[in-house]
Order: sequence, then C-alpha cells, then structure tokens
Amino acid sequence: MIKTTVTNKEIWRIAYPIMLGNLAQTIITFTDTAFLGHLGTIELSASMMAGLYYYVFTTLAMGFAVGIQIFIARRFGEGDYKKIGVVFQHGAIFVLGLGIMLFSVLFFFSHRLLHIIIESENIYAAAGEYLSFRQFGIIFVVFNFLFRSFYVGISNTKVITFSTIIMAVVNIFFDWALIFGHVGLPEMGIGGAALASLMAEITAFCFFWIYTYFTVPHDEYGMFRWHEWQPALMGDILKVAFPSMIQRLFSFGAWFVFFVMIEKMGEMAIGVSSVVRSTYMILIIPGFAFASTANTLTSRIIGEGKSDEVMAMLWKVVKNSVLCASVLVIITFIMPQLVLHIYTDDVALAQAAVPSVYVIAVATLTGAVAMVFFEAVSGTGNTTAAMALEFGILIIYIIYVFLMSKTSTIAGVWTAEWLYNILIGLISLVYIWKADWSKKRI
Repeated sequence: MIKTTVTNKEIWRIAYPIMLGNLAQTIITFTDTAFLGHLGTIELSASMMAGLYYYVFTTLAMGFAVGIQIFIARRFGEGDYKKIGVVFQHGAIFVLGLGIMLFSVLFFFSHRLLHIIIESENIYAAAGEYLSFRQFGIIFVVFNFLFRSFYVGISNTKVITFSTIIMAVVNIFFDWALIFGHVGLPEMGIGGAALASLMAEITAFCFFWIYTYFTVPHDEYGMFRWHEWQPALMGDILKVAFPSMIQRLFSFGAWFVFFVMIEKMGEMAIGVSSVVRSTYMILIIPGFAFASTANTLTSRIIGEGKSDEVMAMLWKVVKNSVLCASVLVIITFIMPQLVLHIYTDDVALAQAAVPSVYVIAVATLTGAVAMVFFEAVSGTGNTTAAMALEFGILIIYIIYVFLMSKTSTIAGVWTAEWLYNILIGLISLVYIWKADWSKKRI
C-alpha cells in the first residue's frame, strides 16, 4: 500500500478541536438531559423528543455545510485561497434563506406535527413548551454550521474549540438558573432548558462573526467583501451539497423514527432511551471528529493531486479513531451506573438502562471505523453516492427497528446501531477501494 504524507500529528491537529466542536450541540443535549433528568421522566422524555424533532430540521443546514466544507477544503488544497471567500458568501446567502424557511415551518406547523407523532399527552405538552423557545435558534444554528465548515475546510479548527467552550458555559449556567429558578430568575422547568439552549446558540453565532472578522485575513481569503453572484458556482455547490442535505435528512429522520417507535413502547422505554441517547452522543464524539477529519483530508489530498494516498490516510485515521473511542468505551463498561447517574436520580430508570448502555458501547467501536470511511465517500466529492448508499441502508435499519420494537427489549432495539454501522462501513470501504472517484472535479 502507498504510504501517506499525512502524519498522526496532523490528523490530531484537525480532529481534536473538531471533537470539542462536536460537543457544541452534544453539550446542549447533555446538560439539558442532566438537569431535566432530576425533574422527572416526562420532562426528560419531552426534551429528547422535541430536541430530536428540532435537529431533523437542522440536518438540511448541516448537509449544506458539508458541501461547503468539501469545496473550501478542495480550494485550500489547490492553494486557490481567494475563492474560499466567494464560496463562503454564496453559502451565507443560501443558509439565510434556508434558516427563514425552516423557522417558518417550525413556528407554524410544529404543534400539529408533534401531536401526530407523540402518543403520550404529558410528553406532548412538555415537548410543545420546550419547542416554543428552542425554535427561534434555527436561524443562528444554520450560520454556526457554515462557520464550522469554513474552519474545518481550511484546517484551522481551534476556533471551534473556543466556540464550544463559550456555548457550554452559557448553556450550563442558564440551564441551572432557568430550570430551577436561581439567581433571581424565574423557575421555568423544561422551558428554561430550551431558553438556555437558545441563548447558547446565539452566543456562538456572535462569537463566530466577531472572531472571523478580526482574525481571518480578508484579502487572502476574500472574506467580508461583496463578490459578484455566480449562478454557475451556486449550482456547482448545490450539486455537491444537495445530496448531502438529503442524506443528512434521511439519516436524522430515521433516528427520529427510531425514537418515535420506542415512545410507543411506553414512558419508561422512552425515558431509558433518553439517557442512553445522551450517553451515546458523548461516546461517538471521537468517531464524528475523525470522520470529519477524514472528509476534509480526503478532499484536500485530492486537491493536492495525491489521490493515491487516500486509502493509506484513511487507515491511519481509523486507527486513531478506534484508539480514542476505546478509552470512553472502557470507562463505560467498567462503571455504567456512575455514567447513568449523571442524568437521573431514578435508580430503577438507571438500572433499566444498563443493558442498552452496553449495546451502544459496542456500537461506538463499530461506528469509530464506519463513520471514517463513510465521510471519506463524501470527501471525494461524490455526495450522490453517499446519499444513495445511506438511503438503502436506512430502509433496512428502520425495518429492523420496527420489528425489534414489537418483539424485543429496549436493548434489543438499540442493536440496530450495530447493523447500521457494520453495513455502512463495509459498503463505504468497498466504494473507496474499488470505485473510480479520483478524477471527480468539483
């Protein structure tokens, strides 16, 4: 196998800040779950269902940002820095319109849609209260995704670390203050958790704009100046981004369907899955970080004319991904009860969640491999192949979840994550290994 010039140090230089950046949304979920878990199962379940519903909408912006990231990384690898600002401006105009559209749907249709989706009236009422605050964050979130794609694309990911720390501090403080009514603020319960999350998203948005304006060389990258609108460029961006948008929508939509099916198993089942999901989102942070690293390095290496190094680079990324994930998995296997008690004081709930935690710990290791190869497919620029690949697997995934939700335990349903990771990892590996993707131009 041809060796790669990409070093472990460079992989970690990109991946480590992305890990912290991936904590941005995860920390919001983590702190909401940790605080609300001490209020009760209804609040815990409602915040998870409403949060997942909200994230389904953000996936379109996330998918578009992946397309922008691929373009920026390719221009960066080619040394054509001035075009990065042109790409970013076109992306900013698009996400502004997208954010307004998504907010309109959330604002006008969410209560009706949630009533159809959620069976429990108690969970539905609490979810509606949560979303009445959280929905306003969508405008800011779409821009936050855009900024992250810019910094990952130019391999300057330390900025994401700063934004994550700021988000975490704001969210944790206002969760504590608004959920329980401290420091003279009203006791808002689940609504306070949503408002705290909104404030964290707005803070990150302000930080990204200010930091970028004062630190990024405007002339070198062509930033903060008006560039002529280029319909052809926007069309090229959408050719790459649109399949990624649809793919992310399918992926998170299936994740949402997963929890809808579990919710129909009862309030205890959805309560257990709330804490399991939050644990899983922490465990897979390294996998997502190294997957994003693989995406940007694949695109950059191709831009540098070194396509033959891609496979060697990916195996190196996989080794680091598995090593990092293994540390968290070992801790979880050794002390699952301690991990679960972060989220809830309910001993019965924590005990019921232990088998599912073991399941997602194993899924973390399979995901640490699978996500790297899958994101590399997008990194080649062939996002249509990535979309088609995942769509087929998600059909199998949902059928499996449906059958297991009718015949098995909660832990049995969670084994769907094993199935998904194994299938998507194997097919992505075969694609990178055998398909002719090296000459694709974007």
